[in-house]
Amino acid sequence: MSASAVRSVDRRILELASKLTESSNSSDPVLLLTLRDILTSAEPGSKELQELKEDSYSYGLVQYCVLVLKQDYSRVDGGWTTAAGLADVLSKCCVGLDPKNDADDFYSNLLPSAALNMLVLGRRIQARFVRSVKDEESAELLRCFRLVMDSLCWLFSGYVQLVELVFRQEHFLQLLMTDDVESGTAVMSVLQALLRANSSVLHQIPEETLHPILDELVYKLSASSNPVTGSSASRSLLLMVESSPCIVQTMDMRYKGLRSLLSKQWAGKGFDRDLNRLLDILYSSSYQKQELQRLHRAACVIQAVWRGFQIRKRMRKLPGAVTSLQRSFRAKRHQEMKQQKRRKEEEELRERLKLQRLRAMREFREKQLALLEIVHAGQMDKHMRDTREMSALVIQKHWKGHRHRRRFLLQKQTLKQYKAAVTIQRAALRFLKKRRRIRESLSPWRKHQELPDEERLRLQQKVDAHLQLHPVRIF
Repeated sequence: MSASAVRSVDRRILELASKLTESSNSSDPVLLLTLRDILTSAEPGSKELQELKEDSYSYGLVQYCVLVLKQDYSRVDGGWTTAAGLADVLSKCCVGLDPKNDADDFYSNLLPSAALNMLVLGRRIQARFVRSVKDEESAELLRCFRLVMDSLCWLFSGYVQLVELVFRQEHFLQLLMTDDVESGTAVMSVLQALLRANSSVLHQIPEETLHPILDELVYKLSASSNPVTGSSASRSLLLMVESSPCIVQTMDMRYKGLRSLLSKQWAGKGFDRDLNRLLDILYSSSYQKQELQRLHRAACVIQAVWRGFQIRKRMRKLPGAVTSLQRSFRAKRHQEMKQQKRRKEEEELRERLKLQRLRAMREFREKQLALLEIVHAGQMDKHMRDTREMSALVIQKHWKGHRHRRRFLLQKQTLKQYKAAVTIQRAALRFLKKRRRIRESLSPWRKHQELPDEERLRLQQKVDAHLQLHPVRIF
């Protein structure tokens, strides 16, 4: 470290750091309390105070305060009063400190450790306060406990990101779960300060963390009759439901008799304003729920009536539908029977025609055989030749007919194409003639008009008369 840097550090910080390196561990907390006097010597919000905090952090005094908070103060000079004062010093050193070096370590490690150690210290002081018998000792422990809780509130008021961390800590729930009025009220004050510092934290913490806190607050309202406890618990619940409206539904589902408990047990106990606001929110949620249930029942009734109407309407139409179905079925069956009958008749007709052809063929052949028996043996060749010629003529006739029909079909296609071409040409010529006529009507001056002989003679006479009246002069 350079000489200029050493000179810029406050002399008291250097002396305290040197004493801590030479002293024993038991006297370190008492020495660290001198930081309070050093910090209070500077004006709040001044540059000098900021430099003192930075020097304390750079020389490790703040980090050492966090570590010292973990130890047992029952054997330290000053006892738990020293521990509470040390927590106060730590919170004052941390709030407003923005180290230029090791900023990540400060925000991610030192601040969470400081909050956790304060919660642990608060649990230790609370346990001794509950077990204490002497009034003076109880009063001193209660003062120390409140100072630690105030230091914790001051710490997370400067760093809002610590609010969620405090909510998630099991130590905070254990601090809240106490039957003592004074310490329980102090912890509920911390809860209220947490909600005021960051009201949106309830949307970020899980239900398994939020529900035990709600259970403890409702338990305090149901099990205690102290107005101080009732006022703190009701104010805490009011802040929670105002910060997160979804908690109202959770409370309405988890705590059925809470509204009657609040209105009967805590009415007229001195905090009616907060109590009435809480009851209004709870009753408004219940009214909305009842209204939704009423609308749901009304919708169910409307749906039931509409479905009944639809079913009755279908039942009224059912006889007509059955009659129509029977009619269509019978008509279809009758049509199928007619088609089957027609197919059967056609098959019988084909069979009958086939039999007739076979019978005619048989009769024809029998007739030929009979004729062959009549024909003389010498004329058999002539008869066979005549038969073959007749057969050849029949075959030729059928073949020529087939060939001419096929040729006609080809010629018919060609003739159709020819007629189509003629039709297209006629239409094209008609269109061109029409366009030519339109073009001539639009430009009549282009058309050459021939004058008749009589008109030409009359014009020539006019020209000659004009020349006689006005002869041409030649100069």
